[in-house]
Amino acid sequence: MTPPSNLAIAGTASERFRSGLIYGIGAYVLWGVFPLYFLLMRPAGAFEVVSWRILFSLVFCAILLTATRGWKPFLAIARQPRLLLLMGLAGVLIYVNWQTYVLATLADQVVETSLGYFINPIATVLLGVLVLRERLRRMQWVAIAVSGVAVVVLSVGYGSVPWIALILAGSFGTYGLVKKHVGPRVDAVSGLTLETLWIAPVAVVQLIVVSQLTGLVIGTVSVGNTLLLVSSGVATAIPLLLFAAATRRLPLVYVGFVQFIVPILQFVIGVFVLHEPMPPARWAGFAIVWISLLILIVDMVRAARVTRATQNGTQQRG
Repeated sequence: MTPPSNLAIAGTASERFRSGLIYGIGAYVLWGVFPLYFLLMRPAGAFEVVSWRILFSLVFCAILLTATRGWKPFLAIARQPRLLLLMGLAGVLIYVNWQTYVLATLADQVVETSLGYFINPIATVLLGVLVLRERLRRMQWVAIAVSGVAVVVLSVGYGSVPWIALILAGSFGTYGLVKKHVGPRVDAVSGLTLETLWIAPVAVVQLIVVSQLTGLVIGTVSVGNTLLLVSSGVATAIPLLLFAAATRRLPLVYVGFVQFIVPILQFVIGVFVLHEPMPPARWAGFAIVWISLLILIVDMVRAARVTRATQNGTQQRG
């Protein structure tokens, strides 16, 4: 059976939108419950967990390429220096995101990881200005300013800048930008294979260092723990493949809407399942972030309505 990420982008616009929405929701729900998944891997440390994620994802992708006869298009992509370098950049960004995320999760900082994904839409808008030279609407600037206030409030509340959240938002926002730029030229399986191939040497080095310092956990605790670590390749690859499929079918604005599933689930897990502390300053910071997101959402809805009205007017005149 052909994976959904490898299906040709065919059908009507509404069919592509609907399938993209399904892929996007699937990806973000899986990412949203990841904290519970990684916490089950203890006593494995973050560097060992991420290393196995990379290596087993690479193995899973190789199996997928073989099963779907995808080696030929993969090699065609690998022979293009520009695409190869872009996939290398995507690999670095996803490594930074994975490592930061797992370090934070295993250090009982799930709430702050949710903050990172709450402000990710703001980071995406800001990247559009800095990288793509896009012109922002007034409400987008207001949303960015309000989110900046939130960071200040949270910094005062924490006693330090919420670096975990900022790194997660910046790395994943830039990763999405790279994937959107590559677009249909690189299918999801080939893209993920190249990304993990680029960072596989880092994973090997990390495992060697961990084995020398504390010893590797895999295969030493229980069958269940070992299976969880081994399954990290499949668990990591599936939402990334779904995300890649979604970005190829959905406008970036809709990807931005759907991604709120992740921080909402993570926030609920951090506060109500793991009972992480939520002092008043943290609640205030999150409230301001939510206000900035509400401003951004209202602006996106208005802009979408104006675009539809303009297109309908053009079609009627035509």
